[in-house]
Amino acid sequence: MPKRNWIFSLVAIAAAWPLGLPALGQALLPYRVDLNAQNLEDQGLAMLQDAVQLTRFEQYELAFPRAKLAAQLVPKDFRAWFLLGSLYLQEEDYPTAVTTLEKARDLLPSGNVQERTGVLFMLGSAYFQTEEYLKAKQVFRQGLGENEESLEAWFDLGNTHYKLQEYEEAIAAYEKAIDLSNEFWPAVNNIGLVKYEKGEIPAAIEAWEAALKIDTNAAEPMLAIAVARYRQSPSSEAVRLGRMALSLDPSYGDLDFLRLNLWGDRLIEDAAQFLAVPAIRTQLSSSTP
Repeated sequence: MPKRNWIFSLVAIAAAWPLGLPALGQALLPYRVDLNAQNLEDQGLAMLQDAVQLTRFEQYELAFPRAKLAAQLVPKDFRAWFLLGSLYLQEEDYPTAVTTLEKARDLLPSGNVQERTGVLFMLGSAYFQTEEYLKAKQVFRQGLGENEESLEAWFDLGNTHYKLQEYEEAIAAYEKAIDLSNEFWPAVNNIGLVKYEKGEIPAAIEAWEAALKIDTNAAEPMLAIAVARYRQSPSSEAVRLGRMALSLDPSYGDLDFLRLNLWGDRLIEDAAQFLAVPAIRTQLSSSTP
């Protein structure tokens, strides 16, 4: 299981973000503007307020130009850069997200922990997407040092340790996420990914079975169990389970998609052999539109 649901993360941040902006009427700039500093700042704050509201309703295409303009009009307000960077992350423009979120971090005022950690966690996610794992680890740990209650940040830190092949640290971070919510099956699932890369196949299967107990329709742990069992001993039961997983989500029949979901080299190699089984290929063919 990869990282993050960006839509959920961005909406959650926008909903909880105490902007404290003035109640200015029109979101759009008037036709004629008195170009003084205070007027420009007020218009920038209005744009930022409007962009946040649009983000709350997941209207990202409309939020984007307003966030860009807000960053131009109030360039010293970290909130404008934070929202804009988050939208770049949503749009998968990861390098631009990094530079934009770094600006937000550099402008952070001291004090508000929620605002500070929100920026750090989002910046860590951007670093992760650009494969700057050491930087990601640093900012995740910095943010978690101020706020240990972020389930998603612990999960992201676990993924970062995993990419750095720091397996024990990855498991410890996933377990922190599980401590915050024992229903969070992605962290349980990813413990299985770590165990498999360590060669601990029975322990990996056990983790995936635990994830499947939390969500009986989760295609990823279901397919992972099928792959692992088939590697141990090819059987019709493993094939049946794999076909069921792929009927739930055919995307998992793509090796590139599996890599995006952090399947490691060992598991990818075994998955490639499993996906070549005739019955599995037939299942994938029938699932293709």
